[in-house]
Amino acid sequence: MPSVLAIAAHPDDIEFVMAGAMLQLARRGWDLHYVNLCDGSRGSTTMDRETCAAVRLEEARNAAKSIGATFYPPIYPDMEATYNTANVRKVAAIIRMAKPTIVLTHSPIDYMEDHETACRLAVTAAFTHGMPNFESDPELPVYMDPVTVYHAQPPGHRTPLGELITPHLYVDETDVIEQKVAALACHASQKQWLDESQGMDSYLQTLRDSSAQMGRMSGKFSHAEGWRRREHWGFCGPDDDPLRDALSDIIVDTRSARS
Repeated sequence: MPSVLAIAAHPDDIEFVMAGAMLQLARRGWDLHYVNLCDGSRGSTTMDRETCAAVRLEEARNAAKSIGATFYPPIYPDMEATYNTANVRKVAAIIRMAKPTIVLTHSPIDYMEDHETACRLAVTAAFTHGMPNFESDPELPVYMDPVTVYHAQPPGHRTPLGELITPHLYVDETDVIEQKVAALACHASQKQWLDESQGMDSYLQTLRDSSAQMGRMSGKFSHAEGWRRREHWGFCGPDDDPLRDALSDIIVDTRSARS
C-alpha cells in the first residue's frame, strides 16, 4: 500500500490546505500519515500555554482520526520553529517510519515563518530518507524508494507580497469538501483565535471559499486544492509524479497546457 505523509506547521494547517488530496488518495487505497511540527500552544487568547497545547493536541488527534490518518506528535512549541540539524533528525525519523511515496508540505514562500520552516525541514528530511550516514532521532533504518515532494498553496493563494501562485496540479475535492470541513471543525479552539488574530470570521467558511477559488482557477471543478511538484533532484526520478498519476481522473495539470 503506498503512503502519503503530510508535514505541516500547526494543528489545522493540514485540514486547510492538504486534506483534500489526502482524502482522494485514501479513496484509492493510499495509507495516510499526518504530523504538525508545532504544538499549537500559542494559538489562543484565553488559554495558558499548557492548556492550549493539550487541547490542540487532542483536536489534532481527532482530526487525523476523522480522515483515517496515522498521527505523529509535534516536536516544538509555536513560534520556536528552527531549521537546524536536531529538528531535521526528528522529521527524518517520521519520514522513515511513514515510508511515504508522497510528502505534502507547505509552500516554500508562505505568510509566516513557522510554515516556511516546516517546509524546509520537510524537504531536507525527505532528501535524507536514503542516507544511512544521516542518523534520525530516534535512529531508524533508511528506505530507498523514491519520495516526491509537493507544495501546498499558501493562504489566499498569494505570496506575502501579493503575487498570485498558480499550482501545477488542481485536485478536484468537490466530493470530499464537507469531509475536509468536518476535519477542520475538530479544531474548535481555533475559531475565536482566528477571528481575533487574523480576522478570518468563520474559519470553516474560509476553507470553503478558498477551495471554491481554486475551483474557479482550475476552470473545471467546483472545489479544488492546488499543488506544485518540487523538482526531482535527490528525491525521485525525473518523470515521477505520483500525485498526478494516482489522481489522474480528477486532476487538471497546468504544466501540460504550458508545454
